[in-house]
Amino acid sequence: MNTTRGLIPIRVPELGPSLGKLVAGTERPTRWIPLDAIRYRLATRIMEQAGEARRLAANDERSSALAALDCATWREAWDDALVAVADTLTDRVSAQLDAEARAVKMAKRRRAKLQLDEVAKRTVVARLGATGAALVPVLDAIDQAAAGALEAVHRELEAVERWQEAQKLAARRLEAAWLALELAVEQEATRWVDVMDKVARWRKPFWPVAVVGLIALGLAVWLGLVFGGYIDAPGWLARIWSQVFHR
Repeated sequence: MNTTRGLIPIRVPELGPSLGKLVAGTERPTRWIPLDAIRYRLATRIMEQAGEARRLAANDERSSALAALDCATWREAWDDALVAVADTLTDRVSAQLDAEARAVKMAKRRRAKLQLDEVAKRTVVARLGATGAALVPVLDAIDQAAAGALEAVHRELEAVERWQEAQKLAARRLEAAWLALELAVEQEATRWVDVMDKVARWRKPFWPVAVVGLIALGLAVWLGLVFGGYIDAPGWLARIWSQVFHR
């Protein structure tokens, strides 16, 4: 076993306290965008990975234990949560836009244009993704610390401690990234609420009705002048008149 070679046992730190509000919840209102389920899945995923790393470390599987909480693990957990938030946001926005459009009796083809397409969704993901910028350099440091912890002997206790601190720092940065993400969702929701208000104020354009009305009025005036004898009737109208009334 590794311990016979004088290697320091890998002790996985408790990450729950460092995850903070990611575990406890923020109680921040996010309008009509529910995020608690996604937050819970993200926190649970990290805690489960920490548990797996702890189990592997207890079996003296150092490399596998370190890999269970490596940079890729943290990054994938964050990226999956980010995509889930963006999907929830865009789905709710599309549903709300459609509901407002239906309420004002907007035509189906016009309503379809209001739906968020893939380009719009990618734009939302990009805007929300900026909230994780401070997380990236911390995650890169995890793998660097893991390389030192893998072969750390008793006189190199600091190498394992650096890995432990890198894990706890990643947990704190993940909490901060989530809080920033919630704020970004609120801002994004506000942006789309303004769009929804414009849709709610939409009315069918009046000009087609006005044009048809003016044409009908002009035709009625012209026929009145013709039948009143004020102007001569065109030949085609006279023929129609004679066919209808003088058979």
